[in-house]
Amino acid sequence: MVENAPDESVSLTRTGRFAHFGSTRLNAITRFQSRVHNRLYQRFDGTVFGKYLGRPIFQLTVTGRKSGEPRPVVLMLVRDGADLLVVGSFAGTPKPPAWWLNLVAAGGGQVRVGGESWPVTARVVTDQAEYAAKWRILTAAYPDFDTYQALTSRKLPIAVLTRAAG
Repeated sequence: MVENAPDESVSLTRTGRFAHFGSTRLNAITRFQSRVHNRLYQRFDGTVFGKYLGRPIFQLTVTGRKSGEPRPVVLMLVRDGADLLVVGSFAGTPKPPAWWLNLVAAGGGQVRVGGESWPVTARVVTDQAEYAAKWRILTAAYPDFDTYQALTSRKLPIAVLTRAAG
């Protein structure tokens, strides 16, 4: 286990190890699968392709920090009251995903859950007590996050997405 792991007693999940392997060793295939899933989610408003490994997902679109173009990605849907929580895990790879860097640079984006869409602001969680509380919510919804954390040396960042006025 790495020293950043929120819970040293975590057991590695099979699906988490598989996703980590795909992201680190089969990156081109993983990127292709992600793009296809994203397009299908968008095409069917999340009604047909609204789950991944049996768990709900949503689409987050952020502006590319270099291109200025909209960059959609499907992520695990984890609610915290009216907010959504996201983790820049990239399945525990050494570097954060591009969507995370874009989200931090833009300070928000557009969320799509099924056929409903709304703008959000993003706040990176920095307080340790809040981080621990949000981490428990995230891993209760998607246990593979614990596996991703155990397989990387970086502390996986968390952001709170709050509905923006607009």
